[in-house]
Formats: sequence, structure tokens, C-alpha cells
Amino acid sequence: MIYLDNSATTQPHPQVIDTMKRTMEAYYGNPSSLHRLGVEAENVLKQARQIAAHALQKKPTEIFFTSGGTESNNTAIKGVAMRYRERGRHIITSQIEHASVLDVCKQLEEFGYDVTYLPVNKEGRVSLEDVKQAMRPDTILVSIMHVNNELGTIQPINQIGTYLKLFPKVIFHVDAVQSFGKVPLRINEWGVDLLSLSAHKFHGPRGVGILVKRENMLIEPLLKGGGQESGLRSGTENIPGIAGMAKAMRLIEETATQDMSRLKEMQQRLREGIQQIPGCIINSPETEAAPHIINISVLGMKAEVLLHALEAEGFCVSTRSACSAKSDEPSPVLVATGMSREQAKSSLRISLGKQNTMDDVEKFLVALQTCKNRILPYTKV
Repeated sequence: MIYLDNSATTQPHPQVIDTMKRTMEAYYGNPSSLHRLGVEAENVLKQARQIAAHALQKKPTEIFFTSGGTESNNTAIKGVAMRYRERGRHIITSQIEHASVLDVCKQLEEFGYDVTYLPVNKEGRVSLEDVKQAMRPDTILVSIMHVNNELGTIQPINQIGTYLKLFPKVIFHVDAVQSFGKVPLRINEWGVDLLSLSAHKFHGPRGVGILVKRENMLIEPLLKGGGQESGLRSGTENIPGIAGMAKAMRLIEETATQDMSRLKEMQQRLREGIQQIPGCIINSPETEAAPHIINISVLGMKAEVLLHALEAEGFCVSTRSACSAKSDEPSPVLVATGMSREQAKSSLRISLGKQNTMDDVEKFLVALQTCKNRILPYTKV
């Protein structure tokens, strides 16, 4: 089976699995305990925090471990909303955010917050001018993702962050779950206050992530209890998962430039091959886009039918974000770009990872052509 659904989750690196196994066996103490086993576990936690800080060019005190991207996004948005509700109750985000941002914003609306959902252009990109127009005296938070998980569109985070420096009381949160290891991250340069990561998107384990929080900035914790993670995220830390994530981050540091180049070459070959198949449309932008995601539509064909046909040929792809893949409705992300419902409902997302090769790409292109020719006369969107 050739796996081309790396935006949903990635295959854990063998060294990550080995690190987690050894950590689980040797460092099973509670890092909050005072005895030797507790101290040893705490040292693993400290080392992992240092590795993460180095990879993200932040201080260890700015790294907070969570259960993944959803918790990081929830903590960032709700944490700001609760802490600064007396300052204002206006939040700015975009129409194409992940559900762990959009659904949180909708929930906050039920509690009296006002949310502006910025539109995007046909490439799925937010306009800085729209951000400027949306700003109000009571704006407390702007939350914009870095790389869109369905189209691969890179948002103008640098421009937005530079502009928001004019408003020191407005906090800037970035969902970078699809970014790390795929495109450069310059958190300090871009003026990002809060940033979310999830380990299973970069060949680490599931169930562990990071919230980067700018030093000295206060937000309300989502989870209260034992006061772990400097009081921001209570709960006994997942030491094996955190150690595995740190290992994945270290591996990315060693090979990031090479990996980005390989992904870009494979994506370009995918583009060239798909453009030669009649009836196939590439929805992802060609420029200012991540190198690992390409979204296509096969006109006149139900995406789910094609997905299962490709699976029978030995390929795993997806129709949309894995968190909402079972919905029969067209992707809100694609519809937000102005795409027709028919084109959106015939879309597939192909996402590349560290383990993929150019041979995988060539085989996929052959399978796509074969499946399309076999199925198209018998299916309609």
C-alpha cells in the first residue's frame, strides 16, 4: 500500500517508535514525583522541551506540551478569550480554518463573543486588506492558519503579523499544524504570540502536541488541576509521547532542507502528470503553497468512488480533512474559494510524506488515469 494521506497523519519514524519504547520502559516515573524515578522522568521532559525550543527558535519556557493540535488551538483561543474578555470580545479568523478553530469560535459566539470570518480568494488565501478592514477597538485575537490542510495554501502570516505589531493588545495565534518540517517557520520574525503544532503530522506519535506561547503573555488555562506545564496545562505529562515528538523534531532539523526539496520535486511531477489527464483540475495554488499537498478534482466523478478505486489499486488518499471526511457535504474550504459544489464534491487530496518516493508518484499517476477511465462512464457527482 502506497500511503498518500500524510496531511491526515504520518507514519511514525522508526527511530521515534524506538525512542518511545525505551522511554516507556525506563522512565515510567511521574515527573512530578520527588524520588529518583520521578526526577529521571522530569529530566526527559526538560530535554524534550529544550529540543523543541531549539527547533522552533524559542525559549524552553515558551514551550507547552499538549495532547495535539486540537487542544493547542482550543487553549490558545479560549485562553485569550477568557483572559481578555473585559478588554474586548471581538475575534478575527478565516472561513477556511480547521474545525478545531472554527468550532471554537462558533462556541464562543454562543457566549457573547463576536467573530469575523474573513473570506479568501480563489486560491484560498486571506487578504491583509481584509484583516485591516476587520480590525476594531474591541478586537482581542486574530487566529489565522499558516498552511491550509486541504489546499496547501500558505497564508501571508508575515504580512499579517507585521501589521498586528501596530496593535500590541491584539494577540496573534497561528495554527501551524501543517507547516512544521514542510515550510520555514519564523515565529519571532512574524510576531506570532501563540502557535499550535501536532506531532503526528511530522512523523511523531499521535496524542501529543505543542502550544508555543510568547514569554510573559498570560492566557487562561483550559485544564486546571495539578499545575503541570507551569499551570497552563494540568495533567500528568505523556513522557513517552513527548520524547517521541522531540525525536521527530530532531530528525526534521537534520533533514528539513533535503525533505522540502524532495517534496517539491514530487509535487511538481504530480502537477505535470495530472495536467495531462483530461477532466482533472488542480485546485491547489502553484505558488505560495506547501510542497506536500495537492488538491484535485476529477469532473463528473464522485470523490468517494474514486478514492475507493484508488485504494483497490494500492493507494491511500483522502477527500478532505480527515476530521470531517465522513460528511456528505462538499468541503467548506473549497466552497469558500468560490468553487462550485460539483467541483468541490469531486475533489481528492494527495499529501506526500517523508517515506514517499518519485516511483510512488509515477505509479499513482498511472493508477489515477486507469481508475478515471474505468469509472467515469458509470458515476456522477
